Amino acid sequence: MTLGMQLLLLQVAIVLTTVVGTGVTAMWLQEQQLRDAYQDRMIAVAQSVAGLPAITEAFDDADPAATIQPVAEVIRRASDVTYVVVANEHGIRYSHPNPDRIGEKVSTDPAIPLSGEIYVGTQTGTLGESWRVKVPIFDGDGEVMGQVSVGILESELRADFVGGLSGLLAALVVAAVIGVVGSAWIGRVIRRRIYGLEPDEIRAMLETREAMLHGIREGLIAVDDRGRIVLMNDAAARLLDIPEAGTVLGSPVDSVVDDELARFITSGEDRETPVLSGERVLLVHGDRVRVDGRDVGSIAILRDRTELEAMLRELEGAQGLAEGLRAQSHEFSNKLHVVSGLLELGHVDAAIAFIERVGSGGALSALDEHDGIADVETAALVLAKRSRAQELGISLELDSGSHLDAAAADVPRTELLTVIGNLLDNAIEACVLGGRITLSVRDDEEPAVVVVLVDDDGPGVPAGRREAIFAPDVSGKAATPGKARRGIGLTIVQRVAARLGGSVTVGDSPAGGARFTVRLPWVASGHRGGAEGAAVAANAQATGARR
Repeated sequence: MTLGMQLLLLQVAIVLTTVVGTGVTAMWLQEQQLRDAYQDRMIAVAQSVAGLPAITEAFDDADPAATIQPVAEVIRRASDVTYVVVANEHGIRYSHPNPDRIGEKVSTDPAIPLSGEIYVGTQTGTLGESWRVKVPIFDGDGEVMGQVSVGILESELRADFVGGLSGLLAALVVAAVIGVVGSAWIGRVIRRRIYGLEPDEIRAMLETREAMLHGIREGLIAVDDRGRIVLMNDAAARLLDIPEAGTVLGSPVDSVVDDELARFITSGEDRETPVLSGERVLLVHGDRVRVDGRDVGSIAILRDRTELEAMLRELEGAQGLAEGLRAQSHEFSNKLHVVSGLLELGHVDAAIAFIERVGSGGALSALDEHDGIADVETAALVLAKRSRAQELGISLELDSGSHLDAAAADVPRTELLTVIGNLLDNAIEACVLGGRITLSVRDDEEPAVVVVLVDDDGPGVPAGRREAIFAPDVSGKAATPGKARRGIGLTIVQRVAARLGGSVTVGDSPAGGARFTVRLPWVASGHRGGAEGAAVAANAQATGARR
Protein backbone atom coordinates (compact mmCIF):
# COMPACT_ATOMS: atom_id res chain seq x y z
CA MET A 1 0.00 0.00 0.00
CA THR A 2 1.40 3.39 -0.95
CA LEU A 3 2.07 6.11 1.58
CA GLY A 4 -0.69 8.27 0.07
CA MET A 5 -3.28 5.51 0.51
CA GLN A 6 -2.09 4.79 4.05
CA LEU A 7 -2.39 8.48 4.97
CA LEU A 8 -5.85 8.70 3.38
CA LEU A 9 -7.21 5.62 5.15
CA LEU A 10 -5.72 6.68 8.47
CA GLN A 11 -7.16 10.18 8.26
CA VAL A 12 -10.56 8.91 7.07
CA ALA A 13 -10.65 6.51 10.02
CA ILE A 14 -9.81 9.36 12.39
CA VAL A 15 -12.44 11.64 10.83
CA LEU A 16 -15.18 9.02 10.89
CA THR A 17 -14.36 7.99 14.45
CA THR A 18 -14.49 11.61 15.53
CA VAL A 19 -17.74 12.30 13.65
CA VAL A 20 -19.46 9.15 14.93
CA GLY A 21 -18.30 9.76 18.49
CA THR A 22 -19.45 13.37 18.32
CA GLY A 23 -22.79 12.32 16.80
CA VAL A 24 -23.50 9.71 19.47
CA THR A 25 -22.62 12.19 22.20
CA ALA A 26 -24.81 14.87 20.61
CA MET A 27 -27.74 12.43 20.32
CA TRP A 28 -27.44 11.41 23.95
CA LEU A 29 -27.31 15.05 25.04
CA GLN A 30 -30.30 15.88 22.84
CA GLU A 31 -32.34 13.02 24.35
CA GLN A 32 -31.44 14.15 27.86
CA GLN A 33 -32.42 17.70 27.04
CA LEU A 34 -35.74 16.47 25.58
CA ARG A 35 -36.49 14.41 28.68
CA ASP A 36 -35.51 17.25 30.99
CA ALA A 37 -37.80 19.60 29.09
CA TYR A 38 -40.75 17.18 29.29
CA GLN A 39 -40.00 16.52 32.94
CA ASP A 40 -40.07 20.21 33.80
CA ARG A 41 -43.32 20.61 31.85
CA MET A 42 -45.00 17.58 33.49
CA ILE A 43 -44.01 18.68 37.01
CA ALA A 44 -45.33 22.17 36.34
CA VAL A 45 -48.62 20.78 34.96
CA ALA A 46 -49.05 18.30 37.81
CA GLN A 47 -48.33 20.88 40.51
CA SER A 48 -50.66 23.42 38.91
CA VAL A 49 -53.47 20.81 38.78
CA ALA A 50 -52.81 19.72 42.37
CA GLY A 51 -53.05 23.32 43.51
CA LEU A 52 -56.27 24.29 41.68
CA PRO A 53 -59.07 25.09 44.19
CA ALA A 54 -61.63 23.62 41.77
CA ILE A 55 -59.83 20.28 41.95
CA THR A 56 -59.32 20.17 45.72
CA GLU A 57 -62.90 21.36 46.49
CA ALA A 58 -64.38 18.78 44.08
CA PHE A 59 -63.02 15.97 46.28
CA ASP A 60 -65.94 16.67 48.70
CA ASP A 61 -68.58 16.47 45.96
CA ALA A 62 -70.83 13.49 45.55
CA ASP A 63 -69.41 12.97 42.03
CA PRO A 64 -65.86 14.47 41.96
CA ALA A 65 -65.24 13.19 38.42
CA ALA A 66 -67.96 15.40 36.99
CA THR A 67 -65.93 18.47 37.97
CA ILE A 68 -62.37 17.15 37.72
CA GLN A 69 -62.56 15.30 34.36
CA PRO A 70 -63.36 18.36 32.19
CA VAL A 71 -60.70 20.47 33.89
CA ALA A 72 -58.07 17.74 33.55
CA GLU A 73 -58.82 17.23 29.86
CA VAL A 74 -58.55 20.95 29.10
CA ILE A 75 -55.18 21.10 30.84
CA ARG A 76 -53.99 17.91 29.09
CA ARG A 77 -54.74 19.23 25.63
CA ALA A 78 -53.31 22.66 26.42
CA SER A 79 -50.03 21.27 27.82
CA ASP A 80 -49.55 18.65 25.06
CA VAL A 81 -49.13 15.69 27.39
CA THR A 82 -50.57 12.18 26.98
CA TYR A 83 -52.67 12.14 30.12
CA VAL A 84 -53.56 13.98 33.30
CA VAL A 85 -54.98 11.57 35.90
CA VAL A 86 -56.36 12.71 39.26
CA ALA A 87 -56.96 10.05 41.94
CA ASN A 88 -57.95 10.09 45.61
CA GLU A 89 -55.96 8.68 48.52
CA HIS A 90 -57.24 5.21 47.69
CA GLY A 91 -56.01 5.39 44.11
CA ILE A 92 -59.50 5.75 42.56
CA ARG A 93 -59.37 7.77 39.35
CA TYR A 94 -61.41 10.98 38.97
CA SER A 95 -60.02 11.74 35.47
CA HIS A 96 -58.52 9.82 32.57
CA PRO A 97 -58.17 10.31 28.78
CA ASN A 98 -60.35 7.21 28.46
CA PRO A 99 -63.53 8.03 30.39
CA ASP A 100 -64.25 4.30 30.81
CA ARG A 101 -61.28 4.12 33.19
CA ILE A 102 -62.75 6.71 35.58
CA GLY A 103 -63.74 5.13 38.89
CA GLU A 104 -61.15 2.38 38.54
CA LYS A 105 -58.06 2.07 40.66
CA VAL A 106 -54.82 3.30 39.15
CA SER A 107 -52.63 0.59 37.55
CA THR A 108 -49.36 1.64 39.19
CA ASP A 109 -48.32 1.94 42.81
CA PRO A 110 -49.37 5.34 44.27
CA ALA A 111 -47.33 4.92 47.47
CA ILE A 112 -44.71 7.56 46.73
CA PRO A 113 -47.04 10.50 45.97
CA LEU A 114 -49.41 9.50 48.77
CA SER A 115 -46.42 9.72 51.12
CA GLY A 116 -46.01 13.38 50.17
CA GLU A 117 -43.08 12.90 47.71
CA ILE A 118 -42.83 13.58 43.99
CA TYR A 119 -42.20 10.59 41.73
CA VAL A 120 -40.49 10.82 38.32
CA GLY A 121 -39.85 7.75 36.18
CA THR A 122 -40.96 5.37 33.46
CA GLN A 123 -43.84 2.99 34.17
CA THR A 124 -46.28 0.88 32.13
CA GLY A 125 -49.91 1.74 32.62
CA THR A 126 -53.19 1.31 30.79
CA LEU A 127 -52.00 3.52 27.91
CA GLY A 128 -48.62 1.79 27.59
CA GLU A 129 -45.06 2.61 28.66
CA SER A 130 -44.83 6.29 29.59
CA TRP A 131 -42.50 8.88 31.13
CA ARG A 132 -44.55 10.20 34.06
CA VAL A 133 -44.63 12.51 37.08
CA LYS A 134 -46.75 11.96 40.19
CA VAL A 135 -47.34 14.73 42.79
CA PRO A 136 -49.43 14.65 45.97
CA ILE A 137 -52.64 16.71 46.53
CA PHE A 138 -52.89 18.29 49.99
CA ASP A 139 -56.04 19.41 51.80
CA GLY A 140 -56.37 22.53 53.92
CA ASP A 141 -54.75 20.79 56.90
CA GLY A 142 -51.70 19.68 54.91
CA GLU A 143 -52.78 16.08 54.71
CA VAL A 144 -52.44 14.09 51.48
CA MET A 145 -55.87 13.65 49.99
CA GLY A 146 -54.90 12.33 46.54
CA GLN A 147 -52.45 12.45 43.64
CA VAL A 148 -52.04 13.92 40.17
CA SER A 149 -50.23 11.82 37.54
CA VAL A 150 -49.05 13.53 34.35
CA GLY A 151 -47.19 11.61 31.66
CA ILE A 152 -46.21 11.21 28.02
CA LEU A 153 -45.80 7.96 26.13
CA GLU A 154 -42.23 6.77 25.48
CA SER A 155 -43.24 6.22 21.86
CA GLU A 156 -44.10 9.92 21.56
CA LEU A 157 -40.76 10.85 23.17
CA ARG A 158 -38.90 8.69 20.67
CA ALA A 159 -40.87 10.20 17.82
CA ASP A 160 -39.98 13.71 18.97
CA PHE A 161 -36.33 12.65 19.39
CA VAL A 162 -36.11 11.07 15.93
CA GLY A 163 -37.86 14.06 14.39
CA GLY A 164 -35.15 16.36 15.75
CA LEU A 165 -32.30 14.19 14.47
CA SER A 166 -32.57 15.16 10.82
CA GLY A 167 -30.66 18.41 11.26
CA LEU A 168 -28.02 16.75 13.43
CA LEU A 169 -27.54 13.85 11.01
CA ALA A 170 -27.27 16.25 8.10
CA ALA A 171 -24.59 18.22 9.94
CA LEU A 172 -22.70 15.01 10.75
CA VAL A 173 -22.81 13.85 7.14
CA VAL A 174 -21.55 17.24 5.92
CA ALA A 175 -18.75 17.16 8.53
CA ALA A 176 -17.78 13.62 7.48
CA VAL A 177 -17.68 14.58 3.79
CA ILE A 178 -15.61 17.69 4.51
CA GLY A 179 -13.27 15.66 6.72
CA VAL A 180 -12.72 12.98 4.08
CA VAL A 181 -12.14 15.56 1.33
CA GLY A 182 -9.79 17.48 3.62
CA SER A 183 -7.93 14.26 4.45
CA ALA A 184 -7.43 13.52 0.78
CA TRP A 185 -6.17 17.08 0.21
CA ILE A 186 -3.79 16.87 3.17
CA GLY A 187 -2.45 13.58 1.83
CA ARG A 188 -1.74 15.20 -1.54
CA VAL A 189 -0.03 18.16 0.13
CA ILE A 190 2.19 15.87 2.21
CA ARG A 191 3.05 13.83 -0.86
CA ARG A 192 4.06 16.99 -2.71
CA ARG A 193 6.16 18.16 0.22
CA ILE A 194 8.13 14.89 0.21
CA TYR A 195 8.32 14.88 -3.62
CA GLY A 196 6.09 11.83 -3.99
CA LEU A 197 8.57 9.53 -2.25
CA GLU A 198 7.57 6.37 -0.42
CA PRO A 199 8.88 5.57 3.11
CA ASP A 200 11.33 2.96 1.78
CA GLU A 201 12.68 5.46 -0.70
CA ILE A 202 13.02 8.14 2.00
CA ARG A 203 14.84 5.71 4.28
CA ALA A 204 17.18 4.64 1.46
CA MET A 205 17.92 8.27 0.59
CA LEU A 206 18.63 9.11 4.24
CA GLU A 207 20.96 6.15 4.66
CA THR A 208 22.73 7.00 1.41
CA ARG A 209 23.07 10.65 2.44
CA GLU A 210 24.49 9.75 5.84
CA ALA A 211 26.97 7.33 4.30
CA MET A 212 28.01 9.91 1.71
CA LEU A 213 28.32 12.82 4.14
CA HIS A 214 30.37 10.96 6.69
CA GLY A 215 32.40 9.07 4.10
CA ILE A 216 33.85 12.00 2.15
CA ARG A 217 37.01 13.73 3.36
CA GLU A 218 35.89 17.23 2.40
CA GLY A 219 33.97 19.24 4.95
CA LEU A 220 30.37 20.01 4.04
CA ILE A 221 28.23 22.65 5.73
CA ALA A 222 24.80 23.90 4.63
CA VAL A 223 22.68 26.77 5.95
CA ASP A 224 19.07 27.70 5.26
CA ASP A 225 17.80 31.04 3.98
CA ARG A 226 17.86 32.42 7.54
CA GLY A 227 21.52 31.60 8.10
CA ARG A 228 20.96 28.59 10.40
CA ILE A 229 23.09 25.46 10.09
CA VAL A 230 21.02 22.56 8.76
CA LEU A 231 23.78 20.17 7.76
CA MET A 232 27.36 19.51 8.80
CA ASN A 233 29.42 16.37 8.33
CA ASP A 234 32.21 15.00 10.51
CA ALA A 235 34.97 16.37 8.28
CA ALA A 236 33.59 19.91 8.56
CA ALA A 237 33.33 19.57 12.36
CA ARG A 238 36.97 18.46 12.48
CA LEU A 239 38.18 21.33 10.30
CA LEU A 240 36.19 23.85 12.36
CA ASP A 241 37.27 22.36 15.72
CA ILE A 242 33.69 21.45 16.69
CA PRO A 243 33.48 18.41 19.03
CA GLU A 244 30.19 17.08 17.64
CA ALA A 245 28.47 18.18 14.42
CA GLY A 246 24.97 17.46 15.73
CA THR A 247 25.32 19.95 18.60
CA VAL A 248 25.36 22.98 16.28
CA LEU A 249 22.46 22.08 13.98
CA GLY A 250 19.88 24.85 14.06
CA SER A 251 22.38 27.41 15.39
CA PRO A 252 23.15 30.64 13.48
CA VAL A 253 26.25 30.04 11.39
CA ASP A 254 27.90 33.28 12.55
CA SER A 255 27.79 32.02 16.16
CA VAL A 256 29.65 28.81 15.27
CA VAL A 257 32.34 29.76 12.72
CA ASP A 258 34.59 32.78 12.20
CA ASP A 259 32.97 35.90 10.77
CA GLU A 260 34.85 35.69 7.47
CA LEU A 261 33.77 32.10 6.84
CA ALA A 262 30.20 32.85 7.96
CA ARG A 263 29.93 35.75 5.52
CA PHE A 264 31.24 33.64 2.67
CA ILE A 265 28.85 30.75 3.37
CA THR A 266 25.73 32.90 3.70
CA SER A 267 26.62 34.94 0.62
CA GLY A 268 26.37 31.84 -1.56
CA GLU A 269 29.11 33.10 -3.87
CA ASP A 270 29.88 30.57 -6.58
CA ARG A 271 33.66 30.64 -6.34
CA GLU A 272 36.59 29.00 -4.56
CA THR A 273 38.64 31.06 -2.17
CA PRO A 274 41.02 30.56 0.76
CA VAL A 275 39.45 31.52 4.10
CA LEU A 276 41.11 31.74 7.51
CA SER A 277 39.26 29.71 10.15
CA GLY A 278 40.95 29.59 13.53
CA GLU A 279 44.53 28.59 12.78
CA ARG A 280 43.68 26.80 9.53
CA VAL A 281 43.63 28.16 6.02
CA LEU A 282 40.66 26.45 4.36
CA LEU A 283 39.91 26.32 0.67
CA VAL A 284 36.16 27.00 0.52
CA HIS A 285 33.85 26.51 -2.45
CA GLY A 286 30.39 28.01 -2.02
CA ASP A 287 27.16 27.91 -3.96
CA ARG A 288 23.46 28.69 -3.60
CA VAL A 289 20.93 25.87 -3.20
CA ARG A 290 17.80 26.20 -5.34
CA VAL A 291 14.71 24.01 -5.23
CA ASP A 292 11.92 24.52 -7.76
CA GLY A 293 13.48 27.80 -8.85
CA ARG A 294 13.71 29.38 -5.38
CA ASP A 295 16.69 29.87 -3.06
CA VAL A 296 16.48 27.72 0.06
CA GLY A 297 19.97 28.31 1.45
CA SER A 298 23.69 27.99 0.80
CA ILE A 299 26.23 25.19 0.84
CA ALA A 300 29.99 25.26 1.25
CA ILE A 301 32.65 22.61 0.73
CA LEU A 302 35.69 22.98 3.02
CA ARG A 303 39.10 21.55 2.25
CA ASP A 304 42.26 21.87 4.27
CA ARG A 305 44.66 23.73 2.00
CA THR A 306 47.63 21.99 3.59
CA GLU A 307 46.21 18.53 2.90
CA LEU A 308 45.21 19.40 -0.67
CA GLU A 309 48.66 20.79 -1.51
CA ALA A 310 50.77 18.24 0.32
CA MET A 311 52.25 16.83 -2.88
CA LEU A 312 52.68 20.34 -4.29
CA ARG A 313 54.57 21.44 -1.17
CA GLU A 314 56.87 18.44 -1.43
CA LEU A 315 57.51 19.30 -5.06
CA GLU A 316 58.15 22.94 -4.20
CA GLY A 317 60.55 21.83 -1.46
CA ALA A 318 62.42 19.64 -3.87
CA GLN A 319 62.54 22.46 -6.39
CA GLY A 320 63.79 24.86 -3.75
CA LEU A 321 66.50 22.43 -2.73
CA ALA A 322 67.50 21.96 -6.36
CA GLU A 323 67.69 25.73 -6.85
CA GLY A 324 69.78 26.03 -3.71
CA LEU A 325 72.13 23.30 -4.86
CA ARG A 326 72.38 24.95 -8.26
CA ALA A 327 73.28 28.26 -6.63
CA GLN A 328 75.72 26.45 -4.34
CA SER A 329 77.32 24.70 -7.30
CA HIS A 330 77.60 27.96 -9.25
CA GLU A 331 79.14 29.73 -6.25
CA PHE A 332 81.68 26.98 -5.58
CA SER A 333 82.53 26.87 -9.29
CA ASN A 334 83.38 30.56 -9.21
CA LYS A 335 85.56 30.08 -6.12
CA LEU A 336 87.33 27.10 -7.69
CA HIS A 337 88.03 29.21 -10.78
CA VAL A 338 89.54 31.91 -8.58
CA VAL A 339 91.69 29.38 -6.73
CA SER A 340 92.72 27.76 -10.03
CA GLY A 341 93.71 31.12 -11.53
CA LEU A 342 95.73 32.14 -8.49
CA LEU A 343 97.58 28.84 -8.52
CA GLU A 344 98.28 29.06 -12.26
CA LEU A 345 99.69 32.54 -11.71
CA GLY A 346 101.84 31.21 -8.93
CA HIS A 347 100.16 33.14 -6.16
CA VAL A 348 99.96 30.25 -3.72
CA ASP A 349 99.80 32.47 -0.65
CA ALA A 350 96.96 34.48 -2.16
CA ALA A 351 95.05 31.27 -2.96
CA ILE A 352 95.47 30.03 0.62
CA ALA A 353 94.33 33.41 1.99
CA PHE A 354 91.28 33.38 -0.33
CA ILE A 355 90.30 29.89 0.88
CA GLU A 356 90.64 30.94 4.52
CA ARG A 357 88.59 34.07 3.88
CA VAL A 358 85.60 32.40 2.25
CA GLY A 359 85.76 29.34 4.58
CA SER A 360 82.92 26.90 4.08
CA GLY A 361 80.49 29.61 3.11
CA GLY A 362 77.64 29.05 0.75
CA ALA A 363 73.95 29.40 0.44
CA LEU A 364 73.34 26.19 2.44
CA SER A 365 75.68 26.91 5.35
CA ALA A 366 74.83 25.08 8.56
CA LEU A 367 74.14 26.09 12.12
CA ASP A 368 76.89 25.07 14.51
CA GLU A 369 76.83 24.29 18.21
CA HIS A 370 77.62 27.90 19.08
CA ASP A 371 74.31 29.09 17.62
CA GLY A 372 72.44 27.69 20.65
CA ILE A 373 69.62 25.95 18.71
CA ALA A 374 69.94 22.30 19.71
CA ASP A 375 66.42 21.38 18.53
CA VAL A 376 66.70 19.68 15.13
CA GLU A 377 63.28 20.76 13.85
CA THR A 378 63.80 24.44 14.64
CA ALA A 379 67.34 24.36 13.24
CA ALA A 380 66.06 22.81 9.99
CA LEU A 381 63.43 25.53 9.65
CA VAL A 382 65.93 28.34 10.30
CA LEU A 383 68.35 26.85 7.75
CA ALA A 384 65.62 26.74 5.11
CA LYS A 385 64.64 30.35 5.80
CA ARG A 386 68.29 31.47 5.78
CA SER A 387 68.83 29.84 2.39
CA ARG A 388 65.77 31.59 0.96
CA ALA A 389 66.82 34.94 2.44
CA GLN A 390 70.34 34.64 0.98
CA GLU A 391 68.92 33.94 -2.47
CA LEU A 392 67.01 37.23 -2.15
CA GLY A 393 70.12 39.10 -1.02
CA ILE A 394 68.96 39.36 2.60
CA SER A 395 71.03 38.45 5.63
CA LEU A 396 69.36 36.23 8.25
CA GLU A 397 71.34 35.97 11.47
CA LEU A 398 70.70 34.07 14.67
CA ASP A 399 71.23 36.07 17.84
CA SER A 400 74.22 34.87 19.86
CA GLY A 401 72.05 34.67 22.98
CA SER A 402 69.61 32.19 21.44
CA HIS A 403 69.04 28.93 23.25
CA LEU A 404 66.58 26.11 22.61
CA ASP A 405 67.26 22.81 24.32
CA ALA A 406 66.26 19.73 22.33
CA ALA A 407 65.53 17.92 25.59
CA ALA A 408 62.94 20.50 26.70
CA ALA A 409 59.97 18.24 25.97
CA ASP A 410 57.38 20.68 27.18
CA VAL A 411 58.12 23.33 24.58
CA PRO A 412 55.13 23.61 22.14
CA ARG A 413 57.04 22.35 19.10
CA THR A 414 54.36 22.54 16.43
CA GLU A 415 53.19 26.00 17.48
CA LEU A 416 56.79 27.23 17.83
CA LEU A 417 57.62 26.18 14.26
CA THR A 418 54.46 27.88 12.99
CA VAL A 419 55.32 31.11 14.79
CA ILE A 420 58.98 31.21 13.69
CA GLY A 421 58.15 30.28 10.09
CA ASN A 422 55.46 32.94 9.70
CA LEU A 423 57.50 35.69 11.40
CA LEU A 424 60.60 34.99 9.26
CA ASP A 425 58.52 34.95 6.07
CA ASN A 426 56.99 38.23 7.16
CA ALA A 427 60.40 39.77 7.82
CA ILE A 428 61.85 38.54 4.49
CA GLU A 429 58.92 40.14 2.65
CA ALA A 430 59.49 43.40 4.54
CA CYS A 431 63.18 43.67 3.67
CA VAL A 432 64.78 44.73 0.42
CA LEU A 433 68.03 43.73 -1.25
CA GLY A 434 70.82 44.01 1.31
CA GLY A 435 68.41 43.89 4.22
CA ARG A 436 69.13 42.28 7.53
CA ILE A 437 67.04 40.06 9.82
CA THR A 438 67.91 38.91 13.32
CA LEU A 439 66.20 35.94 15.03
CA SER A 440 66.36 35.27 18.73
CA VAL A 441 64.86 32.16 20.40
CA ARG A 442 65.17 31.59 24.15
CA ASP A 443 63.56 28.91 26.31
CA ASP A 444 63.57 30.69 29.65
CA GLU A 445 62.85 28.54 32.68
CA GLU A 446 61.89 31.44 34.95
CA PRO A 447 59.19 32.06 33.93
CA ALA A 448 58.56 28.94 31.82
CA VAL A 449 58.16 30.59 28.42
CA VAL A 450 59.73 30.45 24.99
CA VAL A 451 60.47 33.97 23.74
CA VAL A 452 60.84 34.56 19.99
CA LEU A 453 62.12 37.94 18.73
CA VAL A 454 62.38 38.82 15.04
CA ASP A 455 64.01 42.15 14.07
CA ASP A 456 64.27 43.53 10.55
CA ASP A 457 65.48 46.76 8.97
CA GLY A 458 62.37 47.16 6.77
CA PRO A 459 59.87 50.03 6.87
CA GLY A 460 58.47 48.94 10.23
CA VAL A 461 54.85 49.12 11.41
CA PRO A 462 53.34 52.55 12.21
CA ALA A 463 52.07 52.94 15.77
CA GLY A 464 48.51 53.45 14.56
CA ARG A 465 48.47 50.07 12.75
CA ARG A 466 50.07 47.85 15.38
CA GLU A 467 46.71 46.44 16.51
CA ALA A 468 45.18 46.16 13.04
CA ILE A 469 48.24 44.36 11.59
CA PHE A 470 47.05 41.12 13.26
CA ALA A 471 43.60 41.21 11.63
CA PRO A 472 42.94 38.96 8.59
CA ASP A 473 43.70 40.42 5.16
CA VAL A 474 45.68 43.34 6.63
CA SER A 475 49.04 43.47 4.88
CA GLY A 476 51.77 46.01 4.32
CA LYS A 477 52.01 44.95 0.67
CA ALA A 478 49.37 44.93 -2.03
CA ALA A 479 47.98 41.61 -3.20
CA THR A 480 49.42 40.26 -6.42
CA PRO A 481 47.02 38.62 -8.91
CA GLY A 482 47.58 34.88 -9.08
CA LYS A 483 49.66 34.87 -5.89
CA ALA A 484 48.80 33.51 -2.47
CA ARG A 485 46.48 35.43 -0.25
CA ARG A 486 48.22 37.95 2.02
CA GLY A 487 47.49 39.17 5.51
CA ILE A 488 46.87 35.89 7.35
CA GLY A 489 50.30 34.87 8.65
CA LEU A 490 50.33 37.33 11.55
CA THR A 491 46.71 36.44 12.31
CA ILE A 492 47.72 32.79 12.69
CA VAL A 493 50.64 33.79 14.93
CA GLN A 494 48.32 35.81 17.17
CA ARG A 495 45.72 33.01 17.36
CA VAL A 496 48.36 30.41 18.21
CA ALA A 497 49.75 32.60 20.97
CA ALA A 498 46.27 33.37 22.33
CA ARG A 499 45.27 29.70 22.36
CA LEU A 500 48.38 28.79 24.36
CA GLY A 501 47.88 31.68 26.78
CA GLY A 502 50.80 33.65 25.39
CA SER A 503 51.11 36.99 23.64
CA VAL A 504 52.46 38.68 20.53
CA THR A 505 53.45 42.33 20.23
CA VAL A 506 55.04 44.54 17.61
CA GLY A 507 57.24 47.55 18.19
CA ASP A 508 60.25 49.42 16.86
CA SER A 509 63.43 47.46 16.17
CA PRO A 510 66.94 48.75 16.96
CA ALA A 511 67.72 47.82 13.33
CA GLY A 512 65.24 50.45 12.17
CA GLY A 513 62.32 48.27 11.15
CA ALA A 514 59.85 46.22 13.18
CA ARG A 515 60.38 43.93 16.14
CA PHE A 516 57.89 41.13 16.73
CA THR A 517 57.97 39.55 20.18
CA VAL A 518 56.12 36.30 20.89
CA ARG A 519 55.91 34.66 24.31
CA LEU A 520 54.68 31.04 24.38
CA PRO A 521 54.17 29.26 27.72
CA TRP A 522 55.52 25.74 27.96
CA VAL A 523 52.76 23.19 27.60
CA ALA A 524 52.78 19.44 28.12
CA SER A 525 52.27 18.59 24.46
CA GLY A 526 55.18 16.19 24.07
CA HIS A 527 58.14 16.32 21.74
CA ARG A 528 57.54 15.26 18.15
CA GLY A 529 59.96 13.10 16.27
CA GLY A 530 62.08 14.13 13.35
CA ALA A 531 59.82 12.95 10.53
CA GLU A 532 56.73 14.49 12.05
CA GLY A 533 58.67 17.61 12.95
CA ALA A 534 59.85 18.00 9.38
CA ALA A 535 56.27 17.74 8.15
CA VAL A 536 55.20 20.33 10.71
CA ALA A 537 57.98 22.63 9.56
CA ALA A 538 56.88 22.22 5.95
CA ASN A 539 53.25 22.94 6.92
CA ALA A 540 54.32 26.01 8.83
CA GLN A 541 56.11 27.32 5.76
CA ALA A 542 53.24 26.49 3.42
CA THR A 543 50.66 28.28 5.53
CA GLY A 544 52.90 31.28 6.13
CA ALA A 545 51.49 34.63 5.04
CA ARG A 546 52.87 37.81 3.64
CA ARG A 547 52.74 41.09 5.52
